[in-house]
Amino acid sequence: MGKKISAVLNTFNDEKNITGAVQSVKWADEIIICDMYSDDKTVEIAKKLGAKVVFHKRVRYVEPARNFAIAKASNDWVLVLDPDEEVPETLAKRLVQIASSMRQINYVRIPRKNIIFNKWMKASMWWPDLNVRFFKRGKVKWNNNIHRQPKVSGEGLDLEEEEKWAIVHYNYQTIEQFINRMNRYTAIEAEELKSNGYKFEWSDLIQKPLSEFLSRFFANKGYTDGLHGLALSLLQALSFLVVYLKVWEKSSFEDKVIKISDLEQEKRNGEYQINYWFKQAKAQGNPFKKILSKFI
Repeated sequence: MGKKISAVLNTFNDEKNITGAVQSVKWADEIIICDMYSDDKTVEIAKKLGAKVVFHKRVRYVEPARNFAIAKASNDWVLVLDPDEEVPETLAKRLVQIASSMRQINYVRIPRKNIIFNKWMKASMWWPDLNVRFFKRGKVKWNNNIHRQPKVSGEGLDLEEEEKWAIVHYNYQTIEQFINRMNRYTAIEAEELKSNGYKFEWSDLIQKPLSEFLSRFFANKGYTDGLHGLALSLLQALSFLVVYLKVWEKSSFEDKVIKISDLEQEKRNGEYQINYWFKQAKAQGNPFKKILSKFI
C-alpha cells in the first residue's frame, strides 16, 4: 500500500491564485492551508475546495511560518507548494511513485518552470531552479532566513531537468509586482546583511549590481531569453542596488568622500568585466550579436 501524502501551502491574500494551486494537488490525501489571516477570500475559497485551514500570525515572508504549517501535516510524505504554483499531472504521478517505492529517499528536489511576464524563463538562473519540495515528514526543516534552502537529512533525489517533472510557478506577472516584492525583500535582506556584520562600502553600489547583471545575462545566458532575459537581469541588478542603498540608509546615510581616482578604478574594473562577457557572447553567436557589435 502506498504512503499517504500531505500537500501544504502557506497563504496570505492569495484569492487570485489559490484555486489553481489547490486543484493541482487534489490527488494528495490531505491539503493543508496555513493562512496568515488574509483580508480577502483566500480562506473561504480554500475551505470550499476541501482544504484544512490553520492559521499563523502575520510575518513579512513565508519561511518563519513554513515549519509551523508542515507540523500540521499528518501523513508520511509532505509536498510544499506556494499559492502561485501548480503541480502538473505528470509530476503528481511521479511523486506518488516515489513515495510508494523509494524507501531510501528522504527528500526530493524538484525543478520549477518560472513563468515571468508571460514567458517561461529558461536561462539567467531561472531554470531549472531546483527546490526541496517533497520529503518524508521530519527529514526537512526550514530556517527563518528569507530565500534560504532548508536543512535536510539522509539521501535525496534530484528530478531530471524536464518540463514534465517541473512545478509550474506563475511568478512575476507585472513590473509593479516585481517592484513591490523587491521593496519588501530588499528591506529584509539589508537587515540580514547588517546583523551579520556587513560594513557598507560605496563601491558595492557599483560592483554588486554589475556582477549580478553580468552573471545572469551573460554567464547564465539570459540573452537566450531575449528581451525578457535582458529586462529581468536589469531588474535583478536593480534589486542588488536597492539592498545596498538600504544598508547605507541603516547607517544614517553616512557621508563618504569618493575620490576621482577610486571612481576611475571602478570604471576600469567594470569595463574589463563588461568587455570580457560581451566578447564571450559575440563568439557564441547569441541573438544580441548585432547589438553587441556596436559596443565593442
